[in-house]
Amino acid sequence: MFMLKSFLVVLLSIAGAASAQAAPSTPTGPILVLGDSLSSAHRIAPEAGWVHLLEQRLREQGVPRQVVNASISGETTSGGLARLPKLLAEHKPALVIVELGANDGLRGLPIAEIRTNLKSILTAARAAGARSALLGIELPINYGPQYRDGLREIYRGLAAEFNVPLVPFLLDGVAEKPEWMQDDGLHPKAEGEPRVLDNVWAVLVPELKPQH
Repeated sequence: MFMLKSFLVVLLSIAGAASAQAAPSTPTGPILVLGDSLSSAHRIAPEAGWVHLLEQRLREQGVPRQVVNASISGETTSGGLARLPKLLAEHKPALVIVELGANDGLRGLPIAEIRTNLKSILTAARAAGARSALLGIELPINYGPQYRDGLREIYRGLAAEFNVPLVPFLLDGVAEKPEWMQDDGLHPKAEGEPRVLDNVWAVLVPELKPQH
């Protein structure tokens, strides 16, 4: 009888270990937002910005996660790339949300340079074991269709290459509403930030599910 009980204990232990090994992992590490003024609550209260609203919504949805906002007003893709290694080492994020390229575009930097920097950011995040999401932007029409289309293609192409979720235009549904935009025509007011979060949330939800 003693030997039978011991045998059953061993079997249950093996089954438990196998079950734990087969169970999908849930990404519970921090979410790192690497962005510019569109994510740093430019000229509005920090708690009104979409990044803070994201952490709040996660808590309300019963999936609380730390959200690290590493966004800096005026940031470029090269600046974000330079800061990323330290951020990855310090915070060890499970997910990196990349919202960069607007300032590069406004400065008219070469499309190839912007693409190279964003690709390096996604590569570094992957090498650190983090998944990524990419948030695209749109430039004013005076930048011309060739340059604007080239910037769009950067986000589409990299999202496909790295198989990461993409928000084609972060300010979709906001930029076309003057009452939701600040006087500069580039940044949302607090009233527009919930819609910005909705745009991000739509692609973020699958990333919060267990991965097999």
